[in-house]
Amino acid sequence: HDANATNRTLPVLGANDGLVSNLSLVMGVAGANLSGRTILITGLAGLLAGAFSMALGEWVSVQSSRELYQHQIRTEEDEIEAMPEEEAEELALIYQARGMGEEEARRVASRILEDPKTALDVMAREELGIDPESLGGSAWVAGFISFALFAVGALVPVVPFFFTDGPAAIAASVAASAVGLFGLGAGITLLTARSVLFSGLRQVAFGLLAAGI
Repeated sequence: HDANATNRTLPVLGANDGLVSNLSLVMGVAGANLSGRTILITGLAGLLAGAFSMALGEWVSVQSSRELYQHQIRTEEDEIEAMPEEEAEELALIYQARGMGEEEARRVASRILEDPKTALDVMAREELGIDPESLGGSAWVAGFISFALFAVGALVPVVPFFFTDGPAAIAASVAASAVGLFGLGAGITLLTARSVLFSGLRQVAFGLLAAGI
């Protein structure tokens, strides 16, 4: 359940990272009185740099987790082959901890260990908490999603500079970002059940504080 909740917050957090970091970058160079074109190019460069960085980081994280799971499964496979009785005892204890009677747990565990392939699948799920079929998901999908979410958020403060420049563009960038931040904060309340106004304004305050600094 905790993993599912975390997965549901990823869209909000990924877009928030992009929005706040690129808003801060855009406001930083805007404060140096650079031209609107320079600010636009800087914002787009920040968008791409951040999105690729997030994508690579997520890819490495998920791929490393997959490799760890694969190693743990290979180790479990070796233990099933070398020590089937001990593995059956471990599985029986797991079932007993879940409320199954001792004799029934031992009988079920022994029957599972009769087939090494089935035993490996069950032990991976029950002892290691790993789904052998997914291994935590695709690293490529995770990387693409991170790239897309960051880019969407990072685009918000940049859009006004496509159409105007100077103080008008800066004001529009801050306003658009504030609306985006409020929406992201409000989105988090779907999981936290906090006040939409409180969460939205908190997100706006932190984002604009970062940009102001």
